[in-house]
Amino acid sequence: MKALLIPVKDPSRGKTRLATILSEEERRLLAWAMLLDVSNAAAQVKSCEGIFVVSSYEPALSHARSLDFDVIEEKAQQSESQSVDAASLSLAGRGFKTVMRLPADLPLVRSEDIEDLLAVKLAPPAALMVPSREGTGTNAILRTPPVVFPSRFGPNSLSLHISEAERAGARCVLEYNPRIALDIDEPCDLVEFISYRVDTHTLDSLHSMGAAARLKSVEEKAGV
Repeated sequence: MKALLIPVKDPSRGKTRLATILSEEERRLLAWAMLLDVSNAAAQVKSCEGIFVVSSYEPALSHARSLDFDVIEEKAQQSESQSVDAASLSLAGRGFKTVMRLPADLPLVRSEDIEDLLAVKLAPPAALMVPSREGTGTNAILRTPPVVFPSRFGPNSLSLHISEAERAGARCVLEYNPRIALDIDEPCDLVEFISYRVDTHTLDSLHSMGAAARLKSVEEKAGV
């Protein structure tokens, strides 16, 4: 059995690198809009036996339940690695042989992107990773078995995950997907995202808060 795992943090406490362009409330609204886009894509996926949201943030858990996702409720917010590893261990105990972690800040992701990754045939022990746009982060990771090696999310996570896979004797496969590669952490990520002009909750949110115009003004002043 395969599971899709989406960790969600309290949106009021994240995306601090966007503080130069977005207020705290705007960052919260942006994070929520991205969650809507990711969860809408996940809801259309047919090739896994379970979709799980792991979080201590009640609005995210309620939203997951409204989509008939399963939830793994945390008592307190943990690091991304702790959340993913604890949830993966729980899912392995329920009989899942493969778990794919998908972050909640990929506003361009489509259901077919997720389906394509889940369709890759891997003989365990193995891992499939999608690098971030700059090539240092891990924007999606599929592991079989789910706890074949520990998570190392954070700076340079891709190389750290590859090293962990090697230590565990797990085959490591890298797949590049431009939509999954674009997560939103920096103002330049917002500029790149807006350039796609894709009709999403995230784009609507950025326009409604005036952030898209603000970013354009910053670019013009910088001569970009």
